[in-house]
Amino acid sequence: MISALAVLALAVTACDEKVDSGHNQLNGASASASPSAATPPADDDGDDAPPASTAATPAGKPGATRTTQAPPPGNEFTGRLPKFGPPPTPARIGRPEGAGAPYYARIPTDQPVAFLTIDDGWIKRPEALELLRESGVKVTLFLTINAIRDNPDYFKPLRDAGADIQAHTLTHPNLKGKSYDFQKREICGSADQLAQLYGQRPTLFRPPFGDKDATTLKVAHDCGLTAGFFWKETVDKGIVRYQEGKSVQKGDIILMHFRDRFVDDFIAALQAISAAGLTPALLSDYMPAK
Repeated sequence: MISALAVLALAVTACDEKVDSGHNQLNGASASASPSAATPPADDDGDDAPPASTAATPAGKPGATRTTQAPPPGNEFTGRLPKFGPPPTPARIGRPEGAGAPYYARIPTDQPVAFLTIDDGWIKRPEALELLRESGVKVTLFLTINAIRDNPDYFKPLRDAGADIQAHTLTHPNLKGKSYDFQKREICGSADQLAQLYGQRPTLFRPPFGDKDATTLKVAHDCGLTAGFFWKETVDKGIVRYQEGKSVQKGDIILMHFRDRFVDDFIAALQAISAAGLTPALLSDYMPAK
């Protein structure tokens, strides 16, 4: 009797161990595969992360992995960027009279073009270069020396991809009401340093915050800069805001910044230009020849 009970106990124990072993194998397979089944998080641009895929792994065997498949080079933003033909041959505007540099929010042109400008340079998103390459458009960068000082080389590939580097002061102060010497230090100093960094001295200028006075324009002229610029549209967090009407007009200057949402802002600006039937062009191509 005792012997029979011992045999029965051994059989029950073996059965329990087999059930537990199978349960653990199933749980182990689910834990390995579950991260890939979740929706990938959005990055801080608001752009969706690349799709994830999971290699099939038999239950109970290690090695289930989550792999991110990067899109092929040159196709990262396919479907989001509008397509543009080449801009028209630029028709340069006339040179106005006066001791100060002229100041524009819109270029006086009948050509179907608009001008995308990008300010400061504080946040250096790695996607900017691919966006320029894929879009094929040329943009104007108004760079602040303090903002680019930590990594000036970041902007060299952007320049090589068609970005035009122009002046935006040394330290981004409000210039309006400041002395001639203060403004000259900020404006001439920034143009001189950009020339040293990128091999070409700027000819254009944007005052910080768009604030300027007659002294600002006189200093810009004396520093060898041919024009200053305001804007008609701004772009932030993927939203285009208009000063006039509800669409981009011929000759409009559009302002965005090097910010976290650079990808969304850049694409939104180009979509607005495309929706208006216009083509992005370069500000310096429309300025009077020296």
